[in-house]
Amino acid sequence: MARTARLTENRRRAAGKKMTARNRSRAKSATPVTDAARAAAPPEFATLQEIVLAARRNLSPELWDHLSGGSDSETTLIRNRQALDALALRQRVLVDVSAIDTTTTLLGQTLSIPVFLAPVGAFLGLVHPDGAKTVARAAVARGTTAFVSTAAKPGIEETAAAVSEPLIFQLYVRGDRAWVGDILDRARGAGYRALCVTVDRNFYGRRDRDLVSRVAVREGFGDPRYQAMLDWEEVAWMKERMGVPLILKGIATAEDARLAVEHGAEVVYVSNHGGRQLDHGQGSAEVLSEVVDAVAGRAEVLADGGVQRGTDIVKMLALGARAVGLGKLLGWALAAGGEAGLVRMLELMETEIRTALGLMGVTSLRELGPSWLRSAPPLAAAGATSAFSYFEERRRAEEVRRVVTRRRPGARLRARLV
Repeated sequence: MARTARLTENRRRAAGKKMTARNRSRAKSATPVTDAARAAAPPEFATLQEIVLAARRNLSPELWDHLSGGSDSETTLIRNRQALDALALRQRVLVDVSAIDTTTTLLGQTLSIPVFLAPVGAFLGLVHPDGAKTVARAAVARGTTAFVSTAAKPGIEETAAAVSEPLIFQLYVRGDRAWVGDILDRARGAGYRALCVTVDRNFYGRRDRDLVSRVAVREGFGDPRYQAMLDWEEVAWMKERMGVPLILKGIATAEDARLAVEHGAEVVYVSNHGGRQLDHGQGSAEVLSEVVDAVAGRAEVLADGGVQRGTDIVKMLALGARAVGLGKLLGWALAAGGEAGLVRMLELMETEIRTALGLMGVTSLRELGPSWLRSAPPLAAAGATSAFSYFEERRRAEEVRRVVTRRRPGARLRARLV
C-alpha cells in the first residue's frame, strides 16, 4: 500500500511538472520563432514544401493561424486557390527552350523574375528582429522588389536605407491629410519610387482564428476611421502630394479598374488581401481577366491571392498580370529561415517558373496569354496550404500520431517510431 501511495504521488508530481511546462510553453506562444530556431543556419531547402514545413515547426500555433488564415468562413481564401486550381496549362513540344527569359518590368524597373514581395505589416517584426529590412534585402538580392507597409518594422526610413535599390511604399491611412502628407513626405525623402495605397481595408476583416485565440495582431497606430473615409479624390491628392507613380491595391472589379485609371493610377493591383478582408468574395484569378480588359493597356496590372507555386505565377501572367505578389509564402519563408529562407524561396520559385515555361514550350513571358489556359475541374479540396501535397500528408500524419498518443496507453513511444 505504501509503495502504491508513493507511486501515485510521484505520478502526481510528474503530471504537475508536465502541466507547468505546458503552461510555460503556452505563455511563450506570443514569441513565434524560438531563439534557437532563429539562430540556427537554415537548411538548404530543396522544395517550397520544406519551407512551409519548417515554418509550421517554428511558428507558434497562434502566429501560424494569423498568417495562414482568412476572414470569417475563409471562403475568399479558399476561392483564391480554387480559381487557380480550376485552370490547366497547355503544352507545346519540339520547341527550343534552351534559353528562357523570365524577366519583366514594373514601372520601368526590370525584375529578374515576375515575382515581388507583397506588403506585409506587423507580422514581419514578430518573426524576425530586422523585420521589413530582411524582406527588402532578400528581394533586392534576387533582382526583384518589395512593397514596404506603413505598419512594417523597423520603419520606412530604416528599411529603405538597408538596400541600394528603391522600393515601393504601401500606405494605410491612419490620420488626416496632415498625417498622410507627413508620411508621404517621409517616404519620398527615403527614396521610395512609387506609392501603393491599399483600398480594400476600410474595415478590418473579422479573422476568426485571431479572435478565437485572443491574439490582437493588427496595426497598432493611428485612427483606422480615416481608412474608412478614403475615396477617389483622396488617392488622387496623395499621388500629387508624393509626386511618384500610384498603385491601387485591392481592385476586384472592372468598374473600379476603370475608375483607378481615370484617377491617375499607373498600376492596378488585383488583390483581396489573401482572403483576409471581405468573406465570400471572388478569387483573384477569377476577376483578373475582367480587370485586365477594363484597363485596356492604360495601366500595368499586378495580382496576388493564393499564389504559392511557379505554375500559379504562370497562370496569373497568362491572365494578364505583369508580375505577381507573394504574401503568405513570404511569411512562411521568413519564419523558416530568415533572410536566407526568403532568398531560397525566391530561387525555388524561379526554378518552378522556368521549369513550367520550358515544359510548356514557352521561351519568354511575353508569349503568355489566355490561349495557354483551359478550364479544368480542381482535383483536391482547396485551402491555405493545399498547393503543398507533401506538407498536407505530413500534417495529417502528425495529427493521427497525436490522437494515438493521447488515447492509447504506451502509444507515445510507438508514435515516435512511426
